[in-house]
Amino acid sequence: MPSPKAFLAVVCTAGICLAADSSIAPTGTLRAAFLANNPAQGRLGTKTGDVSGPAVDLTRELGKRLGVPVLIVGVSGMRAMVDGFKTHTLDMAFLAFDPTRATEVDFSQVYSLSWASYIVPMNSAVRAVADADRTGIRIGAATGDSPELFLSRNLKNAEIKRYVNPSAEESLRLLRGGEIDVYAANRQRLIEMAAKAPDMRVLPDNYFAVRQAIIVPRGNTAALRIVNRFLDDARKSGLIQSALERAGLAGAVDVAPAP
Repeated sequence: MPSPKAFLAVVCTAGICLAADSSIAPTGTLRAAFLANNPAQGRLGTKTGDVSGPAVDLTRELGKRLGVPVLIVGVSGMRAMVDGFKTHTLDMAFLAFDPTRATEVDFSQVYSLSWASYIVPMNSAVRAVADADRTGIRIGAATGDSPELFLSRNLKNAEIKRYVNPSAEESLRLLRGGEIDVYAANRQRLIEMAAKAPDMRVLPDNYFAVRQAIIVPRGNTAALRIVNRFLDDARKSGLIQSALERAGLAGAVDVAPAP
C-alpha cells in the first residue's frame, strides 16, 4: 500500500494539485454515507450504532491516505444522500449505479457487483428467475432500489408491486399473506432473510448485477478523480476483495472488473 504522501503525490501529478482533501473533504473530515439496509454496502448495529462493511473499510482507507479523519453513517435512501450534498453535510456516498440516478449526482467507476435475485415461498412453482416474468406473477420490490429500477425497465409480463423501504419482516409477511408471489432484492439480503425463514428459499440464479459505486456532488470532478484513482488502487491491491470477504459477502458480491 502506498503511504498517504505517496497517494497525494499521485493525485497531484494527475492534475489535482489543489490540496486533495479540500476538494473531497473541505471541512477536514471525510464525511460519507451508505444505505443502512443494504448489506452489500455496510451494516448499522441495531444496538450500538456501530458501522461496518465494505463501504466503511473503503472510506476509512481513503481517509487514511488523504490524512483526514472520517465520519460514515448509514442512511435510508438516495434522497438522504442528495440532501446531504445540497446541505454540504456529506462529501461522498455509496450507491448502486443506475442511469436514472446519474442526473443528480456523479458516479465513480463500479467497484463491486452485488447479484440480485428473488426469494419465494418453499412451495412456489417459480424455480428460476425466468419463471417470475409471467402474466399473473406479482413481484415485490423496494421503491427506488436498484432491483426495482431494473425490473421496471425490463419486466415484460409480471406485475411489479412497490413498497417504501420494507423491512425483511414486512417482505416475508407479504409473501406469506399472498400479496406478492416473489420478492426482489440483492442476493445477500435475500440469503439473510431465508436464513430466518425456513418456509422460504432464494432462487439459484440472478437477473442482474447491481453495480456498486461511489457518488459525489454533481460537477465535483476533482473529488471524482480522487475517488476513481483510489478505487483503481483498491482493486489492484486486493483491498476491495478483502473488504468483501471480511463482510461475509463471498458468493453474493464480486469485485467489479477494471473499467
